[in-house]
Amino acid sequence: MRYIVTVFWVFLLSMMAEFVLSSMLSVPFSMTTGLVLTVGISFFVLIIPVLMPKDSEIYDMK
Repeated sequence: MRYIVTVFWVFLLSMMAEFVLSSMLSVPFSMTTGLVLTVGISFFVLIIPVLMPKDSEIYDMK
């Protein structure tokens, strides 16, 4: 469920950013660019927990 919600929010925010930037630059809105942003950002957001250390003393809550 958390993956679906993450991709959903990244989709909404990247479409919003694409719309605002295309309006500011006076270029036509391209949903393809927003989808590419969604895939790229979602990949990095979902891979971050895998790369973080799990058994570190810094995050040890006793």
